[in-house]
Amino acid sequence: MLPYATIEEAESAVGRGLTLAETLWFRYSAAKSDYFLYCHNILFLFLAFNLVPIPLAFAELTRSLGIDQHKIQPKVRLSFAEMWKCYKDVNRMFFLVVGPLQLVSYPSIKMIGIRTGLPLPSRWEILSQLVVYFLVEDYMNYWIHRFLHGKWGYEKIHSVHHEFTAPIGYAAPYAHWGEVLILGIPSFLGPALAPGHMVTFWLWIALRQIEAIETHSGYDLPWSPTKYIPFYGGAEYHDYHHYVGGQSQSNFASVFTYCDFIYGTDKGYQYHKKVLGKLKGMNGDSGTGLNGGKFDCSSDEVKND
Repeated sequence: MLPYATIEEAESAVGRGLTLAETLWFRYSAAKSDYFLYCHNILFLFLAFNLVPIPLAFAELTRSLGIDQHKIQPKVRLSFAEMWKCYKDVNRMFFLVVGPLQLVSYPSIKMIGIRTGLPLPSRWEILSQLVVYFLVEDYMNYWIHRFLHGKWGYEKIHSVHHEFTAPIGYAAPYAHWGEVLILGIPSFLGPALAPGHMVTFWLWIALRQIEAIETHSGYDLPWSPTKYIPFYGGAEYHDYHHYVGGQSQSNFASVFTYCDFIYGTDKGYQYHKKVLGKLKGMNGDSGTGLNGGKFDCSSDEVKND
């Protein structure tokens, strides 16, 4: 809740006239509690979980929209019943774990100093903080992911997420409840190190989920704006991790590729691409194999990393 009764009071406190964005923010948030504003995250997550995967799910089922040629594992197709089960399980997890977790985590937001007042952050401030949040979360997620691929972590927790060897967008948050709780920690670490405005926090939560959905989409779209982000992994990079499955010791990073490069956990992926490239050259064709996609060839050797 803002400590100003009128726009004039807000302008006096800020020491200048409010921008259009700040005026809209004042009119929307002035009489709303900080807790209510924080809980908008639940709505943003719900919308991301339910709406963002729809276009590619439709393409998966109908093989239409002119993007089917970009499917990474085109011979692996999920039925509507399988997608519907995934969708129901994800929403069950949302209402039983993700939503309640958001509701009770507000004290941590107040403790780290996420603010709701004026002035609003500049575009540069928002961008720089989002970069920090993504880098911090990616580094922490990398090590947690490696732990979850140990014998105990995989068998007890992470195997649920790997039920999809050719992932779809709805499978991004499809996981064991323990994994949902564990991976929530890195998401809050970045904002704790570089506290910002609630608007920035909203953007962070929404963009991180959208990124996860794109990474699990199963499509390597050449026109995706993420292609221009340095060291970005993307759908093909993470799809390989699911393709290999439980035995995978490669491509643990959730967003970028730098951790896998630094710690040598991209060698299986790079070797696979190298061997597959040679096979394509020898065959003089598109190189499609077992699943008809980018990871397939006639040798089982390249699937073992």
